[in-house]
Amino acid sequence: MARFFVPFAQRERKNQVANGTKKDFCILGLRDILFTMRTGVANLPLHYGKAPAWLFKRMVRLARQITLVIVAEHSPREFLNRVSDPFWFQAFGCVLGFDWHSSGLTTTLCGALKEGLKDISKDIGIFVCGGKGSVSRKTPHEIEEVGLRRLVNANTEGLIYASKMSAKVDSCALQDGYQLYQHSFIFSKSGDWAVIQQGMNTSTRWARRYHWLGKEVSEFVCEPHKAICCDHTSQVFNMTAKESGECRKMSTVLATESPEKVTNEFVKLKRLSLSSRHSVSMTDIRPRNLEKILLKTYERMPDSFEKLLGIEGVGPKTIRALSLISELIYGKSVSYRDPVRFSFAHGGKDGHPYPVNKKQYDLSIQILKDAVNKSKIGRHEKLEALKRMNKNYGKGS
Repeated sequence: MARFFVPFAQRERKNQVANGTKKDFCILGLRDILFTMRTGVANLPLHYGKAPAWLFKRMVRLARQITLVIVAEHSPREFLNRVSDPFWFQAFGCVLGFDWHSSGLTTTLCGALKEGLKDISKDIGIFVCGGKGSVSRKTPHEIEEVGLRRLVNANTEGLIYASKMSAKVDSCALQDGYQLYQHSFIFSKSGDWAVIQQGMNTSTRWARRYHWLGKEVSEFVCEPHKAICCDHTSQVFNMTAKESGECRKMSTVLATESPEKVTNEFVKLKRLSLSSRHSVSMTDIRPRNLEKILLKTYERMPDSFEKLLGIEGVGPKTIRALSLISELIYGKSVSYRDPVRFSFAHGGKDGHPYPVNKKQYDLSIQILKDAVNKSKIGRHEKLEALKRMNKNYGKGS
């Protein structure tokens, strides 16, 4: 990295034009955002619209420069470590110019990163694929294109699998009422990866963001989010919980049995009057459609829940139906625990729900502060960003 990065950085410095006339950056509440380096999920109010063109251009420029600094000073892996942390990611967006609690920060920041790094990815070894809406569905093709250009030393099939499976898990195995509409897959030349994806709940007008860090994922279907952060919790369908292990096993077994037998068991359950406390809804599951999917799983004979989940056509309804049979007939229950481990509202300052990891917190702030200080942006922009960062960092010290 060092052999080509120095001349590359010199070229970047020559190409930069100082611009100190624009609006100040919004470094709002950094001390309340960067509490601990945990990857996970963040809940945000749903905001519509998009960033103004002038702001997005600035975000692209600064996102590019901060990434360059972090990769040069640390490594591509460290950059992935940082963006996979929901609090550091949120603060990053604030530095670029977004309100900390805006759901639009996610899509715009990911878009700015993709735009800012697209012509230097080969040089720094960081690639950003995917995006919002229909663009997210192009992620596998974009990863494949990087592989065809021989820009990575890793197996792109494994990267494509990680992209697809992370999206499948957060839409099928974890059913929390948020429909995914943003999926960004960020990876390095060596094959390290991170996922930032977001779902929306239009009824509550909240968005939820999911962070994945490849090196921390030991199983895609069991506790893949290391630390989860949101202000609102509820009872959710959580097949990724550790306590859902037996239900995952039984669901896999059921998926390999006679489709007619499993569908008949489901029909019997549908005729029963379930207690109001039961969280699995059956009203939208049609036995005929279920049997078609089970015929496919019967032919494929998956030997693990992850392989079951990876079969095309197996979606949220299939997983719910199998889990219901597992629970009510075989006594293997699914968890309804919302995988939330940190709250933006409390922030951890009072030790609830988790105490502040001060050492890691200080490191998070310092890395972002150094990156802004060393970035090749306009002097006025830099001074204003650092001034506001210092003001918030010193608050409560």
